[in-house]
This record gives sequence, C-alpha cells and structure tokens, in this order.
Amino acid sequence: MKTIGKHFILFIIILLPLLHYAQNTPNFKRTSYSKESVSLENEYIKLNFYKRIKGWGWGEVVTPAGKMMAVLEHLGEIKLQDQDIPVRFVAESYTKEKTDKGEILIFKVASVVVREVLKGTSFENWMAYPFPEPAIKGTVSFIMEKDSPFIKLNYRLKATGNYNAEYIRGPWLKVGEDSFKIEKTDAILPGVDWAIDDEWTSGTDFFKDPWALRVAPHPNKVSIPVMALSHEGVGIGLSWNSKQTASRWFNYRDHKPQPVFASPNFVDRKNNHLMGLMVPDASIEGHENEVVAKIPLELKIDQIVNFDAELWLSKGNSTNVVTDYVMHKGLPVPSTPRWSYKETLDRIANAYNTNFWHEGKGFGIVQRPEHVIRPNVPIFLRRYVLENKRSTLSKELQKKIEWSENEINKRASKSKEAAIQEGEQWLKEQKADGSFVFNPDAIEKDDFKVATSFIEPMGLQGETALDITIRPAIRLLNIGKETNDQRFIEAAKKAFDFCMDMQRPEAGDFWETPLHAANLLAAGHAAVGNYLAYQEFKEEKYRTKAVYWMRTLLTFTHLWEPDGTPMLYDTKPVLSSSDWYFANWVRDHVQWEVLSVFSDVAHYNLNWDEIDPEIDWLRYQEGITNAAIRWMAAQTIDRNWLPHNLPEQYERYLRGEYDYAFPDTHNSVTGNYGGMMIMPAPIVENIYYILDRKASKK
Repeated sequence: MKTIGKHFILFIIILLPLLHYAQNTPNFKRTSYSKESVSLENEYIKLNFYKRIKGWGWGEVVTPAGKMMAVLEHLGEIKLQDQDIPVRFVAESYTKEKTDKGEILIFKVASVVVREVLKGTSFENWMAYPFPEPAIKGTVSFIMEKDSPFIKLNYRLKATGNYNAEYIRGPWLKVGEDSFKIEKTDAILPGVDWAIDDEWTSGTDFFKDPWALRVAPHPNKVSIPVMALSHEGVGIGLSWNSKQTASRWFNYRDHKPQPVFASPNFVDRKNNHLMGLMVPDASIEGHENEVVAKIPLELKIDQIVNFDAELWLSKGNSTNVVTDYVMHKGLPVPSTPRWSYKETLDRIANAYNTNFWHEGKGFGIVQRPEHVIRPNVPIFLRRYVLENKRSTLSKELQKKIEWSENEINKRASKSKEAAIQEGEQWLKEQKADGSFVFNPDAIEKDDFKVATSFIEPMGLQGETALDITIRPAIRLLNIGKETNDQRFIEAAKKAFDFCMDMQRPEAGDFWETPLHAANLLAAGHAAVGNYLAYQEFKEEKYRTKAVYWMRTLLTFTHLWEPDGTPMLYDTKPVLSSSDWYFANWVRDHVQWEVLSVFSDVAHYNLNWDEIDPEIDWLRYQEGITNAAIRWMAAQTIDRNWLPHNLPEQYERYLRGEYDYAFPDTHNSVTGNYGGMMIMPAPIVENIYYILDRKASKK
C-alpha cells in the first residue's frame, strides 16, 4: 500500500504540470505557439496569454465558464509605408505584479525586425529590408482588479526613428474566433451601427453605398466610445478614451484613437468579428474607413503612441454591454446651460409673446408656404403666466391665451363617442396576434415613393416593427382608461405582449427612414408604453421591458464631446439614412425626438429612478435639456444655422423670426446646425419637470 501511495504521489507531481498545460492550451490555432502561457483571472473574466516563436504576443478572452469569446491577435502591429510586410509587437518576457486591488501583467514589447526573421533563410539572399531595429518599442499592460469585470489595457509606445506608418494598431480583438465564428445576437457601435442576427455592420440594410461603409468612422460620430457584441447571453465590450491624444509630434495635429468595427470581419475576410483601435484617425469624413491610411502618420524619433482601453464581459446582449459601461463610468455631468433655467423660461415666453405670435391666427412659426397658423395654447404657457402673473409679459400672454381658447372652443371638442370610434378603428386594424402592420400608402410624405423609384422600398406593406405596434398600444390603453372600455385595454395588453421579445428599437421615423433601422423615438415610445402597462397591469415583465427600452436610449446619446465642438447629450434619431441617400443620421444629431420622449415622461409623471435606480435618469434628462438650450437660435448672438431646401428662410432667421426656436439637425463633424426650426415648448416641458423633481427631493 505504501508503494502504491508513493507511486500515486509521483503520478500527481508529474500530472499537475500537464494538467496546467492542458488548461492553458490555446484554442486559437492560426499562429505559432512555443508552449508557454500566463493568465489573469477573476470571477468575471479570464485572459490567457501565449508566447509565439518570436516572443509573447497574443491572448484569448474566456468566460469563467470556459466559453471562448475573443482572440487578442497581437500586442500591437505597425505597417510602414516603405515596408510591404506589417509587423507585430512581441515581448521576450513579462512581469506579473500583485497589488492590494489585483494583478498587473506587463509586456515589454518591440516590433519585429523583418531582416532578423529572414536571417539564415533562403530569403536573406534576395530580399533586403532597410530597417535594422524595431520601429516601435514600449510596454503593453493589462490591469485586472479582483472585484471588477473591467480589464484596463495600457499601451505605452515610442517610435525609434523617423518613419511613415500606414497604421499602428493597438487592441485588436477577433471576437468569436475558434468558437461561435460569425454568429451573434447583436453588435453595437453607439451612434453608428446596430446589427442583429446575421446582418452586417456597414451593411446596406439601412444605407446604400457609398454611405453604407462605416468600418472606421470619423471619431466624432461615435456617441459612446464602446464597441459591443453578444452571443447567446454573453456580451463583450471594448472601450477607449475618446479624448486621448493617441499620438502627436510637436505642433502637428492630434491623432485620436480610431475605432475599427466589423461584424462579420470583412476587413480581414475571416469568420469572426473585429473590434480594434488604431492610428491615424479619420480627421475628416474624406478619410473615413481607411484601415490602411492613404496619408501615413509621420512618426519622429521618440514620438509617443498610446492607447488606453478597457475590456469586459457582460451578461445579456450588446445593450447590456453598453449599459454596464455607462454604470461603470457614470453619466457625465451635463454642460452648464447656455442660460439659467429661469432665464431660458423668460426668453421663450417672451418669444411666444413676440416673434411666435401671429395676430388673429395663433402661436407658431411659418417656414413652408403651406404652413398655416391655427389657434393653440401650449400647456406650459398657462403655468408660466400663473407663476409670473404680476409681470407685464404674463399679462400680455394671458390676453393671447384667452383669445386662443375662445377660438378653440368654437370648434367641436372631441367627445367620448369620438374616442370610442377611434378605438374601434384601431381594433379593426389590429391583427390576431396583437400586432399592427406597416402601410406606406398612408404616409403623406413622398419619401417612400422617392426611395422606391431610386432603388427599393424602405419597408414592405404588411411588415411590422416595434413602433408600428407600440404607438397604437399606448393609444388604445389611453382610450380604454378614458372611456372605461375594457376592450381597448385588453387590445393594448395584447399589443404590448406582441412586442415583448423584440430587442432592437425600430420604426420610430417610419415616414422617411428604413423601417427596421435602430431608432431612438421607437425606444422612447416603448419605454414609456411599457411603464404605463406596468402601472396598469402590475406585471413585472412590463417594468423589466420598460427599463430595457429606456436603456437602449443610451446608444443614441453622445456621452462625450470633442474639444471645440459641444455635443454632450446630443442624440442621434436613427442609425440609418433617410430615403437611402438624402440625410445621413449617423453624422447628424436631432434633439426634438428625445425631448418629446421626456415630454411624455413629464406628461404621465413617470419617475424612472423608481424603476431603474442604477441609472441617473434625472441627470440624463437634464443633459438632453441643457443640450437643447444650446441648440436654440439667437441670431443676435450667433449665426451658425442655414436652411436646406428653403433658402428664403435665412432672411427670416436674420430678422429674428426664429429666435428661441431650435433647429432640426446638428452636424457632429462640422458642429454646424441646419434644417427646419422647431418650436421650443418641449424644452420648457422638460425644464419644468426637472425643477419639480429636484424640488420634490429636497
């Protein structure tokens, strides 16, 4: 027995290293491997690093359960203009440091010297490469904290001489490599792309060429510096410091980290998905999508090249990945409003008393020849007058309100019977499964005719999507509560339930954009609708879905801004084009849609912090409102707006007719505003809601 015991112990001693080796055998086979590995691991994520023939140089990202999520293909790579072979960065050794918070793995890297690789081979006699030393040297560090899923990646590199680099790559992830390959649940580059199932990023589902290609967009277009992809309940994220100077020499221009995102990986034409960072960046739209730069980065001796990034895994889909990042960083503090809320209210109220008032007609602005001003009373004006009743402005506004109300009362009011008739019409249109369907023939705008004439319809008759069913659901619920008719409430519930499995918000701008494109307005309607359903039916599934849809708004929201171009909390309306060609909503912001969503929040007196306390939604609302105040036209102060197809509007703008309205669009690259002018009532509605909520918390 003693002999058996000794043999067993000896067997274990021999087996343990073999077991360790087996556990760290790489999944990735398309590389050299010299039988050495090192790992970082906590309860959230595991990183295995491996040594190539020339040195330490690649790794794998694995879930705690062992699911292979991605390959970190290298520790950096450079392509020199005068050298046809791109070379990777490798390290002869590593250091692993333990701290109170976790562990740090540091690789001292250098780019491979081609002539050294060819030395002693048959190539040496007929190929001569000019560079005798590495073009880049430095360190690549991975910092893992014990209690955090976020791994910090720090690249600290320097050029050894003067070179022209067509690219320098930092973090370069092949997601799905040697595991789920090109399959995915969804993929998101916030503000730019949102693909589901087998859709391609940069695909032509929602753009047509040449706008379709968005693999390396102008950095200003990315609303949150995150790339996200998920597969069957696990998501992976890569973020970066969007304001970081990745490289600059002397008084030359800054180069920011350039995101590269492709699902599937059509850049390398491989069966995986690509998330990467590189320099140079796309300084203008004309240099977008250059994964090999036409104008190289001019490196000087000792010029730095730095990348600060984070890598993590999330439970759920890509929306969960983005949300985890936002909760990790926190929502940014909103910009100080252009004017205080009180001064903004006074300025807007005065505009309604002057340039927005048309004697004998009502409140409004005239832009198109067909525009007609009709009697109307913005709800906020009554409150403003009541709270400032002693002022001359309020007294003048009160007279205008009274005139408008008298004119409105002359028209027949909408009765309970009319509401029932509307509800019954909705019931006729509702399908047996609870859905409603798309009918482009009912749209008054001619966008669909133009799109169909040029290339193809933007949506097919009889299709459905989130907003096509959510809007009738909300209306049916309201009619049911107004009339106390249970038929409409039950129909609304059926419509909400039909949308329960949907994951991407679609169809909010159905009048001019591809039906299934990712859409902010649809997200907001679905969030508000499911909150109302939760209040009505008291079922947890509606609360959960309301929170989910509200969080999808983050993908459309600029949570950073470049120096010199204010755009914090500006929002994208939809990640697509209009009419396939005529407006690029990846480039342009629109603020009225997000304001209207939160105007609905104010109208229904919904408190998002009660059902989703992990996100500071009041701060978010303050952010989008302060952004809208920044947008407001004041031609006496600045002249940064131009109309598009109605140039005669500009003379009205210069005369002050549009002062304190706000424009339709903002260009994220140029920083200029344009389009139609929009009345500022939603800004006031949001200001009042914010003031009331803050007062209630005191």
